[in-house]
Amino acid sequence: MKIVEGLYYSNDHEWAKVQGGEVYVGITDYAQHSMGDIVYIELPEAGAVIEQGGAFGVIESVKAASDLYLPVSGTVTKVNDGVAEDPALINQDAFENWMICIEMSNPEELNTLMDADGYQEFCGEEE
Repeated sequence: MKIVEGLYYSNDHEWAKVQGGEVYVGITDYAQHSMGDIVYIELPEAGAVIEQGGAFGVIESVKAASDLYLPVSGTVTKVNDGVAEDPALINQDAFENWMICIEMSNPEELNTLMDADGYQEFCGEEE
């Protein structure tokens, strides 16, 4: 299982990469591995305002369908249409293939997320 240093992680298995006031969001390697082959991703439109923990999309695999939850509150500024058109990209590299980018509305919410070490420990407890 791949875990990237310097990212923030939610207990819903999403990652957040902060670049200035923007946050790129995707699912973790653990999540994509657990789901199996991903066949469909539904993402929001740019301009959508979503609160921390709110659903921002749907992901489906050959095994199951799940909601995607936003790790921090914000307004969607970019949507990665590439992963919506070719969901298998997430299976190839979950960390290179972000899903949405948001303008963060409350940077303090980052303090509620895990770092790489905390996330690794969390995944160990789930197994």
